[in-house]
Amino acid sequence: MILSTTTTNTKWHGCGSFSSSDILPVLKPRKKIGVIKVGNESYRRESESDELNTKKANLSASRKERVQLPIIPNYEGKKFPIGEFLSQPCAIEALLNTNALKSFQCLSPNTYRCTLQRLKLLNFEVAPVLDLRVTPTNQDCTVEMLSCKFEGSKIMEQQNNHFTAFMRNRMSWDTSSDEDSFLEVDIKLNLILEIYTRPFTMMPVSTVERPGNLMLQALLDRLVPLLLQQLLQDYSKWVHQQLDSVSPS
Repeated sequence: MILSTTTTNTKWHGCGSFSSSDILPVLKPRKKIGVIKVGNESYRRESESDELNTKKANLSASRKERVQLPIIPNYEGKKFPIGEFLSQPCAIEALLNTNALKSFQCLSPNTYRCTLQRLKLLNFEVAPVLDLRVTPTNQDCTVEMLSCKFEGSKIMEQQNNHFTAFMRNRMSWDTSSDEDSFLEVDIKLNLILEIYTRPFTMMPVSTVERPGNLMLQALLDRLVPLLLQQLLQDYSKWVHQQLDSVSPS
């Protein structure tokens, strides 16, 4: 689930491009009472009413999809269920798409810090940093976003105080029958954006929420099928590796 951004477009790898002009106005220096300095630059608030007019836009999207699990061969009755696969390090790396990351760090046995490639946004360079928790059980596997921060210029890092992001991806399965076994993915994504720049503070919150919701939903609609396709490919590859290790040469 990797995001890369140019100056005018937002792109999810393998998922197409979407205009980010609808939400970019949020990412501007916030006006304060008096003068504040960031590096060699200063910013002055025009009036105290700017602070009072701060609004928050709530953006959300969700996607649920079920796919048939492939019929996996076994060796002498030994099976390799997808639940066992999702508890393996190779599956976790596939879920987090570590090949597309700038860096990947294990913070604890089930918590990971994923630093995305640096990107340019409004002439600033920034690297999104996600802390994710992966919790596999015998019945499901859940990926939760614990935090989302920006690293880079001081102006962009200030935006960490003006938005909140939540993401939860729960995968469950039923393998009681080989013919009817399935994997189900249920993803929910929520963003809370602080609106504090004119003219957007003078407009209804819906002017940000409506296009923002459409953009998030379009991202999930493209992302989830690709996630499932890649996950099933990795699962099949892992099963055949296990069969090769237990089968006599």
